[in-house]
Amino acid sequence: MLTTRSRISAVAVAAAIGAATVASPALAGVHTDSVEASSRQVGVPLIAKEIRPPAGSKLVGAYIVVSGTQTYTCAVPEGAATGVFTGTPSVPEAQLIGTGGRIHHFGGPTWQSLRDGSLVTASRAAGVNVDGAIPELLLKVETHSGKGVLSRADYINRLRTSGGVAPSGSCTAGQKASVPYGSIYVFWDAPAS
Repeated sequence: MLTTRSRISAVAVAAAIGAATVASPALAGVHTDSVEASSRQVGVPLIAKEIRPPAGSKLVGAYIVVSGTQTYTCAVPEGAATGVFTGTPSVPEAQLIGTGGRIHHFGGPTWQSLRDGSLVTASRAAGVNVDGAIPELLLKVETHSGKGVLSRADYINRLRTSGGVAPSGSCTAGQKASVPYGSIYVFWDAPAS
């Protein structure tokens, strides 16, 4: 016979297992979503204070990387025969899915809705290093194009990053390396100033 205490414990364990099952892929940086889906609810993870959007910002949408790489080009110092990938800017290429459908993320950095064509470019405003992964970022939107899901975005967070770090070791001039990465991107509408 179950006592009240054991019933409460059983309910708590079941709830914890259910929550872990739902949350673990995104929290672990494992992105197993199908690119074929048209939209998906994505939770907003905790944001470090150094990269929070302005106070009063409203959520536009959250998107998870279902397939992504950061591509690095070898930088060879003048007069040297070999170089390194570290210290060179990377170029993203990713497919995202989230609350507003699918988004293509590419060099610029640029994000474009595949649902309505709206497009934004952004630049880095702040970052927080992550061991073994590319940094978490706050990006400020610089340009908008088209009307749609991204039209109201003023800031973007790159959160819960995994992978994407430049390869170590030497490389030759012009050599490129594409490194898989995962992340959650959150788009914000900042209050008017």
